[in-house]
Amino acid sequence: MSTTITTAVAPLTTQDAETLVDAARGAAETAGVAVAVSILDAGGHLLAFRRDDRAVLIAGETSTRKAFTALQLDAPTADLVDAVQPGGLFHTLPTALDRPLLFIAGGVPLHRDGRLIGAIGVGGGAPEQDHGFATAAADSLV
Repeated sequence: MSTTITTAVAPLTTQDAETLVDAARGAAETAGVAVAVSILDAGGHLLAFRRDDRAVLIAGETSTRKAFTALQLDAPTADLVDAVQPGGLFHTLPTALDRPLLFIAGGVPLHRDGRLIGAIGVGGGAPEQDHGFATAAADSLV
């Protein structure tokens, strides 16, 4: 009989979330882009949110939806854009579910020790910029 030992993984904390927001905003500020940043925990609950004064209002909603999509599918939203196009694997997913999914680059899942612990979403810049800012922040998570 074999025994499986599962090691606990530290959840995403509010301190982690603030660090992620600061990292994403710092990257965006360096690029001269006003953004909104949303951080969700593994349960999809908002841990941190910040919208720059100059960011378009919809950036707040898009950042949260991007984070939610990345969390639910455990994949960067940049990798999912083609999947929702006609003929794509997830073509009907955006309309089939009553969920706030958004298949635009800028959402990135967050992992610790190989486990999904949350997600970050960035909105306000061009999709490629948002993805870069979210990725830079995710890479700063320890």
